[in-house]
Amino acid sequence: MRTFTDLLAAHCSPLRGAQHQLSPERTASLLDALPEGWRLIDDGSAITKTFRFPDYHRTMAFVNALAYIAHAEDHHPDLGVHYDRCLVRYSTHDVGGLSINDFICAAKTEALLAR
Repeated sequence: MRTFTDLLAAHCSPLRGAQHQLSPERTASLLDALPEGWRLIDDGSAITKTFRFPDYHRTMAFVNALAYIAHAEDHHPDLGVHYDRCLVRYSTHDVGGLSINDFICAAKTEALLAR
Protein backbone atom coordinates (compact mmCIF):
# COMPACT_ATOMS: atom_id res chain seq x y z
CA MET A 1 0.00 0.00 0.00
CA ARG A 2 1.20 3.49 -0.77
CA THR A 3 1.13 6.14 1.92
CA PHE A 4 0.36 9.81 1.49
CA THR A 5 4.10 10.52 1.69
CA ASP A 6 4.79 7.96 -1.06
CA LEU A 7 2.16 9.55 -3.29
CA LEU A 8 3.53 13.02 -2.62
CA ALA A 9 7.06 11.97 -3.59
CA ALA A 10 5.96 10.19 -6.80
CA HIS A 11 5.59 11.70 -10.26
CA CYS A 12 3.07 11.01 -12.98
CA SER A 13 3.97 9.02 -16.04
CA PRO A 14 2.12 8.82 -19.36
CA LEU A 15 -0.48 6.05 -19.20
CA ARG A 16 -2.73 4.84 -22.01
CA GLY A 17 -5.04 1.88 -22.11
CA ALA A 18 -7.44 0.11 -19.78
CA GLN A 19 -4.62 -2.03 -18.34
CA HIS A 20 -3.65 1.03 -16.25
CA GLN A 21 -7.08 1.37 -14.66
CA LEU A 22 -7.01 0.75 -10.93
CA SER A 23 -9.00 -2.10 -9.48
CA PRO A 24 -11.71 -1.23 -6.94
CA GLU A 25 -9.51 -2.69 -4.18
CA ARG A 26 -6.46 -0.64 -5.18
CA THR A 27 -8.65 2.46 -5.54
CA ALA A 28 -10.01 1.99 -2.02
CA SER A 29 -6.50 1.54 -0.64
CA LEU A 30 -5.21 4.70 -2.32
CA LEU A 31 -8.29 6.67 -1.30
CA ASP A 32 -7.55 5.71 2.31
CA ALA A 33 -4.04 7.15 1.92
CA LEU A 34 -5.42 10.60 1.06
CA PRO A 35 -6.56 13.12 3.67
CA GLU A 36 -10.25 13.24 4.51
CA GLY A 37 -12.70 14.66 2.01
CA TRP A 38 -11.76 12.86 -1.20
CA ARG A 39 -14.55 10.67 -2.54
CA LEU A 40 -15.32 8.44 -5.50
CA ILE A 41 -17.80 9.67 -8.09
CA ASP A 42 -19.02 8.65 -11.54
CA ASP A 43 -19.34 4.96 -10.61
CA GLY A 44 -15.76 4.88 -9.33
CA SER A 45 -14.16 6.41 -12.42
CA ALA A 46 -13.12 9.70 -10.75
CA ILE A 47 -12.22 11.22 -7.39
CA THR A 48 -13.23 14.67 -6.21
CA LYS A 49 -12.89 17.08 -3.33
CA THR A 50 -14.11 20.62 -2.72
CA PHE A 51 -11.60 23.03 -1.19
CA ARG A 52 -13.02 26.08 0.59
CA PHE A 53 -11.39 29.49 1.01
CA PRO A 54 -12.33 32.74 2.76
CA ASP A 55 -12.32 34.82 -0.43
CA TYR A 56 -11.87 34.87 -4.19
CA HIS A 57 -8.23 35.94 -4.03
CA ARG A 58 -7.24 32.83 -2.05
CA THR A 59 -9.37 30.60 -4.23
CA MET A 60 -7.56 31.89 -7.32
CA ALA A 61 -4.14 31.55 -5.65
CA PHE A 62 -4.96 27.88 -5.03
CA VAL A 63 -6.17 27.42 -8.63
CA ASN A 64 -3.00 29.00 -10.03
CA ALA A 65 -0.75 26.87 -7.83
CA LEU A 66 -2.73 23.78 -8.84
CA ALA A 67 -2.33 24.73 -12.51
CA TYR A 68 1.45 24.86 -12.00
CA ILE A 69 1.43 21.35 -10.51
CA ALA A 70 -0.81 20.05 -13.29
CA HIS A 71 1.57 21.43 -15.89
CA ALA A 72 4.65 20.00 -14.15
CA GLU A 73 3.05 16.54 -13.79
CA ASP A 74 1.31 16.70 -17.20
CA HIS A 75 -1.89 15.52 -15.52
CA HIS A 76 -4.76 17.98 -15.44
CA PRO A 77 -7.83 18.02 -13.20
CA ASP A 78 -11.28 19.26 -14.06
CA LEU A 79 -11.98 22.32 -11.93
CA GLY A 80 -15.12 24.11 -10.80
CA VAL A 81 -13.99 27.55 -9.63
CA HIS A 82 -16.27 29.72 -7.49
CA TYR A 83 -15.83 32.75 -5.23
CA ASP A 84 -15.00 30.78 -2.07
CA ARG A 85 -14.34 27.25 -3.25
CA CYS A 86 -12.79 25.07 -5.92
CA LEU A 87 -14.07 21.62 -6.84
CA VAL A 88 -11.21 19.41 -8.02
CA ARG A 89 -11.94 16.26 -10.01
CA TYR A 90 -9.31 13.76 -11.17
CA SER A 91 -9.73 10.95 -13.69
CA THR A 92 -7.37 9.60 -16.34
CA HIS A 93 -9.23 9.91 -19.61
CA ASP A 94 -6.59 7.89 -21.50
CA VAL A 95 -7.27 4.82 -19.35
CA GLY A 96 -11.03 5.31 -19.03
CA GLY A 97 -11.07 5.73 -15.26
CA LEU A 98 -8.73 6.11 -12.32
CA SER A 99 -4.98 5.59 -12.49
CA ILE A 100 -2.17 6.06 -10.01
CA ASN A 101 -1.61 9.53 -11.55
CA ASP A 102 -4.92 10.73 -10.11
CA PHE A 103 -3.85 9.86 -6.57
CA ILE A 104 -0.36 11.32 -7.01
CA CYS A 105 -1.91 14.62 -8.10
CA ALA A 106 -4.54 14.50 -5.34
CA ALA A 107 -1.71 14.23 -2.79
CA LYS A 108 0.15 17.13 -4.40
CA THR A 109 -3.08 19.15 -4.35
CA GLU A 110 -3.41 18.53 -0.61
CA ALA A 111 0.20 19.60 -0.05
CA LEU A 112 -0.63 23.05 -1.43
CA LEU A 113 -2.67 23.74 1.68
CA ALA A 114 0.21 22.88 4.00
CA ARG A 115 2.37 25.64 2.54
